[in-house]
Amino acid sequence: MAIAQGSLTVSISETPQVSQPSPFSGRGRNIVVPRITAGVDEAPAQLKLVEGGVRLRDLVDGLNALGVPPRDIIAILQAIKTAGALQADIEVM
Repeated sequence: MAIAQGSLTVSISETPQVSQPSPFSGRGRNIVVPRITAGVDEAPAQLKLVEGGVRLRDLVDGLNALGVPPRDIIAILQAIKTAGALQADIEVM
């Protein structure tokens, strides 16, 4: 299983492992136990300052140049709009 948010990815995997009793012990039984591994990966992030009065096209081109995925660009534009710094209507289809 993997979960991603922005540049953060959390992955969890399970590999079954068999635990066996000692040979000729006469006691015990085989047991399957899970071996769980978890990993976290975060891509390096960049922060760029944008001066006021920038055209929307320039902002989007700059975000694309930084490798920002479209979903995150939309979230950024919506946050800018909510802050009152974007004088445009956003339509997400």
